[in-house]
Amino acid sequence: MVDDHELFRAGVIGEIGPHVEVVAEAGDIEPALEAIRATSPDVVLLDVNLPSGSGRQVIEGLRGGPHRPQFLALSVSDAADTVIELVRAGARGYVTKSISGPELVDAVRRVADGDAVFSPRLAGFVLDAFAGAPREGNGDSELDQLTDREREVMRFLARGYAYKEIGRELGISIKTVESHASAVLRKLQLSSRGALTRWAAARHLI
Repeated sequence: MVDDHELFRAGVIGEIGPHVEVVAEAGDIEPALEAIRATSPDVVLLDVNLPSGSGRQVIEGLRGGPHRPQFLALSVSDAADTVIELVRAGARGYVTKSISGPELVDAVRRVADGDAVFSPRLAGFVLDAFAGAPREGNGDSELDQLTDREREVMRFLARGYAYKEIGRELGISIKTVESHASAVLRKLQLSSRGALTRWAAARHLI
């Protein structure tokens, strides 16, 4: 289990621990690589954003080694580019942190068995990417104005996250979050976070 939030790790381990054996946990890239090499797990639950880099670096750091586990990304981010980046790096699945405990246990077991597992919306990103079709958009000209990072920030803002929390989840500075938030409101011609929440809810984005 690789995630930089200790309380979140504890919660997930407490939820899945009675059903699968959790052999190690880590909060950053190097400790994760050391733990994986030492314990040779079948599946690594991997957050996308870590303090010293990204989950992709964990996957890439184990290439060519004697034991290569299956990787299941578990992240709050559901941006298309983020999902596809992890899949191209070698992740076997990608689910969001809104997943339930029983669903996560099932996802871990399926990935261990060699299946590919994705949250329903994310599966479309992967299929589109590998079929060469355009990603995202859905004909929404307003949403199409936003970059992938702005869409990530937009969803956090609409869900009520503070700038500091958004920065921690995405691994960016508060100033960068503020810059993206301003760009989101400007491009969507919205005057407040409340208006953004209503806008996003009407489009089933949160």
